[in-house]
Amino acid sequence: MAEIDLKYGGGNQAGHLPWDFMTLKLQEQPVGDAATLIRAALRKPLGSPPLEQIIQSGESVVIVTSDITRYTGSELYLPILVEELNRLGVADAKISILIALGIHRKQSEQEHRKILGPLYGRIEVFDHDCDDPQQLVDLGQTENGIPVLLNRRAVEADRLIVTGTVGFHYFAGFGGGRKGLVPGVAGRETCMQSHFAVFNPPEVGGKHPNAVTGCLDGNPVHRNLLQAARMAKPDFLLNTVLSPQKQLLAVYCGELEQAHLAACEQVRDLFAVPLLDAADLAIISCGGEPKDINFIQSQKALDYGCRAVREGGTIILLAACRDGFGHPTFFNWFNYQDLDQFEAALRADYQINGQTAHATLAKARRFRVILISEFSADQTAKMGMEKAPNLQTAIVMAQEMLPAVPQVVVIPDGGTVLPVVAKKG
Repeated sequence: MAEIDLKYGGGNQAGHLPWDFMTLKLQEQPVGDAATLIRAALRKPLGSPPLEQIIQSGESVVIVTSDITRYTGSELYLPILVEELNRLGVADAKISILIALGIHRKQSEQEHRKILGPLYGRIEVFDHDCDDPQQLVDLGQTENGIPVLLNRRAVEADRLIVTGTVGFHYFAGFGGGRKGLVPGVAGRETCMQSHFAVFNPPEVGGKHPNAVTGCLDGNPVHRNLLQAARMAKPDFLLNTVLSPQKQLLAVYCGELEQAHLAACEQVRDLFAVPLLDAADLAIISCGGEPKDINFIQSQKALDYGCRAVREGGTIILLAACRDGFGHPTFFNWFNYQDLDQFEAALRADYQINGQTAHATLAKARRFRVILISEFSADQTAKMGMEKAPNLQTAIVMAQEMLPAVPQVVVIPDGGTVLPVVAKKG
């Protein structure tokens, strides 16, 4: 009997496994000095001149960065960015930081402090509000007819710098890049319509086959996001690639698409992990906070991890979700328990949170999912899952429906790792 110890919220949970198992781990990567990596990327941007050839003395600059649900290393790179802007003749008073909330809640003072690090109290910081018309400016429509309403502060600044981190995304292919602007600082209507392409046309039904994790080619959601983001005319991108331990592995700077694509390639190389056979049981930790701060963030680990499991197999998911579901309307979507009716409701009134709920319920129908979280048993059941109070109880529950000698995989960093199975049962 072997003990496993996995991250859960701000702590850990341990359990004893009565079977042999495989741990799906990443190869350790060398971690360089963060400041050195950031400065080197700024000096040699991809597809773009360096900032010193873009920024003029005295110009106003808005820097967009992610909210607390996505750790990016912002407290490391924002001070260096501001230092560089100061060197180019841009005073602190001409710089502001815009938090790309998308449709997320506003940030607390403590969260602003974490995001800005030593810049807090020195550089002005603003939360984007997707529902405030005074904050938005209408830039017209994409070639697909999507209305593009973006944050006025970002659009009207002399210079716009977009920052964030790149990882897998369960229907946009990858995060980062264009997502810092759309949905990051977009109006609600823009957010919804750009994401609606996750579905096939009504006459076909179902999800678009290319709107999946790790896929950009032919992905209609990615195409929509990129087209809309380009309309903001961003001047520069800075994206990080992070280890599961939140260490800075690489920094990519430059033009919105080219720098983002380079980061995506590294994420694919580092975090897509081969697995010879599909497992009967996968035990998945999101990786602790902030990857399991709420369920909307946690479900990414479920989406990635279920790829390691045979159809009808069992998943144990550790996701504390101390911040609840992540959006006040998310849980209401589970009033639809029939997936066809659920899809019809989304087509009639598309909501990003509804799409996430639909994807969650669809997976709960395909697999037996045992969830360890702060949700009640009733809430868990409505999402199609079974509640366990701790990891050891979940292991006992899982044993009831497994083969005598099951294939078991443990994924300690489920919010980062993408299993790639050679053959799936």
